Amino acid sequence: MGFLRAIDKGVEKVAGWGLVVCVLTMLFLSTLVIVMRWFGVTFLWFDPFIRHVVFISTFLGGVIATGRGTHIGIDILGKYLESKNMEGAQVWIERLIAFVSAGTLVWLIQASWAFMLSELKYGKPSFFGIHSGYLTAIIPIGFALIAYRFFFLFVASFSSKEEASNV
Repeated sequence: MGFLRAIDKGVEKVAGWGLVVCVLTMLFLSTLVIVMRWFGVTFLWFDPFIRHVVFISTFLGGVIATGRGTHIGIDILGKYLESKNMEGAQVWIERLIAFVSAGTLVWLIQASWAFMLSELKYGKPSFFGIHSGYLTAIIPIGFALIAYRFFFLFVASFSSKEEASNV
């Protein structure tokens, strides 16, 4: 369990720092694009680069939100069980949600991997000469990181209360 927790904490740390770098990069380059337009100067690669940084930051935000349990979700049943003091049932619902979410993400990883391979085969170079297939690798990598976080939440839910509080 300690090894999985270490990986999870590493993923959290990398995602946090990556998100900070992405947001600062987006702000700096977007501001620079505006200022450069005042002088009639433009670089064609700025806009696609900023779009890909936004894409990366979306997945990094999802990774962080998943680990903190603040990912998008409809929690009507959970709130109902909480109000009825049915913690045991609520824990099993959370386990089921984490398990199903991880499984769904495995399916999305496979689909996005197939998309990436197709893009590598039929795509073309994008900005800086980077092939569009490599840029679409953002999708399966992002889904894989989120899937790991759901998997860890599922596995950690079976540990003792003291261990789970360290998550």
